[in-house]
Amino acid sequence: MPSRSRTDRLVSVPAVVLCAAVAGCAGNPFRKQAAIAPPSLEPPPGVAAPAHTLPQFQGADLPPSYADVDGRQLESALVRSRQESEVMQDEIAALRDQLASTSSQLAQARAAGLPPGADKPPRVGTDGGVPVTPVVMQSAMTQLKLPELQSRFDGAVVRIDIPADRMFDDGTANLLPQGAATLTQVADEIERVYPGHFIGIEGHVDTEPLQNASWASPHQLTAARAAAVFDFLTTRTSMHEKQLFLVAHGANHPLVSNATAAGRSRNRRVELVVYPDRAAVDVAAK
Repeated sequence: MPSRSRTDRLVSVPAVVLCAAVAGCAGNPFRKQAAIAPPSLEPPPGVAAPAHTLPQFQGADLPPSYADVDGRQLESALVRSRQESEVMQDEIAALRDQLASTSSQLAQARAAGLPPGADKPPRVGTDGGVPVTPVVMQSAMTQLKLPELQSRFDGAVVRIDIPADRMFDDGTANLLPQGAATLTQVADEIERVYPGHFIGIEGHVDTEPLQNASWASPHQLTAARAAAVFDFLTTRTSMHEKQLFLVAHGANHPLVSNATAAGRSRNRRVELVVYPDRAAVDVAAK
């Protein structure tokens, strides 16, 4: 075989190298090997982790098994559970009986106007341990003999409305003779039915502008009228000053609309409010 020349051999070596570089073959000795990432053991979302990656229980860490529990222990626990259930059922039955009895007593008391456990109507406001309940307050209100006045039960108090027009001159706090007679009658009835109870004297007016320049606001006028009633009750009746207190509402609490003359007349009033509490004074010794 004829031998190639040296020049031919020198040309063929670079050609081989160039071919390998261009082709990018795996056997290229000049190509850098890419770093291989380690495999991840973390499962993708929604896929349970492999069993071999979960924590393994050994020895005492193993969860209890009912197969290891003695049958007699289970039977004993079941018996205790049944006994406790029976005791609870008995207690519930006793509570139901007690509730039914209390409800029956309360219904009878409401029908008779008495506090539960009372055999006869107590004298409202007297001592002796009988609580002055709202039922008793409302029941006693029917004993008030005030045919010309309106009385109403409001929560736990009794309100007696006295028209201001029959008690005072228009726009003043000057008590009229007719007003004095009305206050005397109201005081006598309150002391007869609710002896010694706290009494609130509350003054009210309508929303009309004040005609008398002596008062800067409706509150001043109602305060003056309440004070006039207070002075009369403490000096001309058996009521004690320690059982009375004053409230000036101005025009803030109308009973009806002020759109009509009749409504405004109704809203101009003095309310004597009888509370269920008694004053800690000897009213009879006044």
